[in-house]
Amino acid sequence: MVRPERSADEIQAEIERARASLAQTVDQISYRTSPKRLANNMLASLKERAKTPQGQAVIAGASTLVLIIVIRRVRSH
Repeated sequence: MVRPERSADEIQAEIERARASLAQTVDQISYRTSPKRLANNMLASLKERAKTPQGQAVIAGASTLVLIIVIRRVRSH
């Protein structure tokens, strides 16, 4: 299929549209992979999970384990 001849202005306009599209895509990727945003999302998710009965059980179990380790170390010194 033969493409019709394009003027320099049409080619320039197409290049500008492609640049704008690429810039938008880069901005979206940058936002999605932002370490600060990912960390904030993970922290919010962990806080929500900690409020559930299962989350509270995990926290209690981990706290008990840490307490046992600390007591053993104190007694051994």
